[in-house]
Amino acid sequence: MLREMDFIESDWAALFWAIGSVKSLTSSRKGSDIMRVQQINRVSSRVLIVLSLVALLAVLSGYLQPPQPDEGAAGHIFQLSIVALVPIVLLFFASVNWKEPLRSTRVLAVPATALVLAFSALYYLEHYR
Repeated sequence: MLREMDFIESDWAALFWAIGSVKSLTSSRKGSDIMRVQQINRVSSRVLIVLSLVALLAVLSGYLQPPQPDEGAAGHIFQLSIVALVPIVLLFFASVNWKEPLRSTRVLAVPATALVLAFSALYYLEHYR
């Protein structure tokens, strides 16, 4: 795998190569390594839920305050939680068990719902309030 890195031409190709490498490592490993990948998946799914709920609560806190000229601390917390979600989602998908896709991705229902609600509430807060 190290020799292959010399032939990667772009950043996107490097990303896809890295994801493929993780997949091949997870499919070829045994015993404790598989348990480690499952643990990474469990932790990343919990972090996804926490970060999406933090984003939702940050937006909902804007309804408790009068309109402000600046976004304030809640806006920054929302932005940071959304930015932190990106690598966690990549980690989750890299460590998911694709032999059971429905069971593995069912965990995403809560974070996806929270994010849809957060962005909907933010849209309403910014445009109509």
